[in-house]
Amino acid sequence: MDPLLLGAIVAAVTIFILFSGISVANGLLVVSALFLIIFDGFRSLELIPEVLFGKLDNFALLSIPMFILMGAAIASTRAGADLYEALDRWLTRIPGGLVVSNLGACALFAAMSGSSPATCAAIGKMGIPEMRKRNFPDGVAAGSIAAGGTLGILIPPSITMIVYGIATETSIGRLFLAGVLPGLMLVGLFMAWSIYATWREGGVDALAGRTFTWKEKFEVLPRVVPFLLVILGVLYALYGGVATPSETAAVGALLCLGLAIIIYKMTDMSQVWVMLRDATKESVMILFIIGAAGVFSYMLSSLFITQAIAEWIGTLEVNRWVLMLYVNLFLLVAGFFLPPVAVILMAAPILMPIILGAGFDPYWFAVVLTINMEIGLISPPVGLNLYVINGIAPEIPLKTILKGSLPYVACMVVAIIILCLFPGIATWLPDVLMGSAVS
Repeated sequence: MDPLLLGAIVAAVTIFILFSGISVANGLLVVSALFLIIFDGFRSLELIPEVLFGKLDNFALLSIPMFILMGAAIASTRAGADLYEALDRWLTRIPGGLVVSNLGACALFAAMSGSSPATCAAIGKMGIPEMRKRNFPDGVAAGSIAAGGTLGILIPPSITMIVYGIATETSIGRLFLAGVLPGLMLVGLFMAWSIYATWREGGVDALAGRTFTWKEKFEVLPRVVPFLLVILGVLYALYGGVATPSETAAVGALLCLGLAIIIYKMTDMSQVWVMLRDATKESVMILFIIGAAGVFSYMLSSLFITQAIAEWIGTLEVNRWVLMLYVNLFLLVAGFFLPPVAVILMAAPILMPIILGAGFDPYWFAVVLTINMEIGLISPPVGLNLYVINGIAPEIPLKTILKGSLPYVACMVVAIIILCLFPGIATWLPDVLMGSAVS
């Protein structure tokens, strides 16, 4: 059978299996086993355990559960609420200071936790009621937090970037750096739209700030600054060559757990157990997807599907930016239905030869891919962040939340266009701090 036709059949069967409700990892294993049996016989199943565990035999994977534990330690405390309060008090004199502080808190908490849903929940619980109380439009209040939560998969340390680095064998440290400036650019775009939308809907009074005393400004800092110092320490250790990503993540997790116990008096062992249990469940889920995606990639390669697609793309006489447009549309649609980790692991074996062959930088592409995944987090039908916001603010209709988030989707599209016009936004910082990447 022609490999391209076979690839189309594999894609159709994969979509059908995943839409049946089965978990992503099990779905990938089922599809892989099915096509290996059909074309290579039952003996090919003997290789599946070897490929699956071989994919997990990577020291860099240790950084995933450690960063998840680090985020869980922060998310299980009042760190998000304290971070929100601190920024609200210090940015109060800036026009639109409350929505600016909410988005700033989302960016910082996302950097600390690495989780989009956790960011939405932690900042939204405090920020949405406060913004509504100060007459911000419901769409801005909900949409800004939903969009701000997506920053968790772009601003380092990011689990998504770690998975991309492992899947494509690129430097995780360089990937983290590549996400910094685009992440700040997105924060700026979100802030600009939030202030404009509030002003346009007549919420001029909401843009006025409150007055806080210096005592009120400083009293919240001791509970926030230690966590920020841990993040800075993690980034310094990573980029200063002090430790590997896995070692850095382990130390960061230990320090955040210690701070949670000391600052927030989390001495109840049942709380610690729940935190460790949830972090373990999430880690196992991600690692299982990574292993299953390795089997899926092996199946595609053994049936010559990956090679045929790459060769076919290479024969197309189209402008490379037209090609990138098609890739973005594919990622956008995939992100509507699948979690970012699954999309990266499934698409990387097929897309990377195409991206490199067209002359695109893999680190720049990692940022573009991640922003596409961010759009999926606030777009139906999955739109995880939308449902998180609806859960913590049930008084705001889901339709209003969705309508309020759409302008932020447009901001992300604008960010992708800007990155296409000025790729140096993603590549400049890694090149300055780590030297030019070797092609």
